[in-house]
Amino acid sequence: MAGALGDVLGPEGTIVVPTGTAENSDTSRAYLERTKGMSSAERERFHRSMPAFDRSSTPSTGMGVLSEHIRTSPGAWRSGHPQTSFAALGANAAYITAGHAADCHLGERSPLAKLYEAEADILLIGVGYERCTALHLAEYRYLPAPPTRTYRCVVERGGRPVWWEYEDVALDDGDFAALGRALDRTCPVVKGRVGRAGSRRVPLKAAVEFACAWLADARGC
Repeated sequence: MAGALGDVLGPEGTIVVPTGTAENSDTSRAYLERTKGMSSAERERFHRSMPAFDRSSTPSTGMGVLSEHIRTSPGAWRSGHPQTSFAALGANAAYITAGHAADCHLGERSPLAKLYEAEADILLIGVGYERCTALHLAEYRYLPAPPTRTYRCVVERGGRPVWWEYEDVALDDGDFAALGRALDRTCPVVKGRVGRAGSRRVPLKAAVEFACAWLADARGC
């Protein structure tokens, strides 16, 4: 599939995929699922044993086969965020993945902002809008000062793993499915199939701009 996408994009194109590591947290759904049923002592031992994020070797989780294939392909680049990294392959891969601030999951200092400016297309393969990472960029933009929360993850400091805490926008994909239904009716979405999977091609810039207005209304702002 990656080869076919590369053929369509040509030598000047770039494939970008999310390679997030949601389990590198002590509040995410992935972490809570892994520690469900543990005693407090077992959870504390697990917490202390969690490894630091390594952009060159830490696998993505829950992102799908294509994301891992791109991440591990020769010539691929990966951004450095310990929880919401992206991998890219192609002409602008180094530029897109550079400068991903550790305290900015999916906002102005992430690859998503660069993809917005580049007027990239989103390709959703076999998933709905509830899995559309790009819509999170709208959560940074729909209000002048969107709600924030504290995040924690394991990073490397001085050659050893340490827990690091930071503030960032409070991400919430709970209404993305409803947002997507409205987006389908409004934006120039192309529906089709990739292999056997129902798929959508969505212009990222139009989707984010629509999402900003929709979120401001739907979240009562």
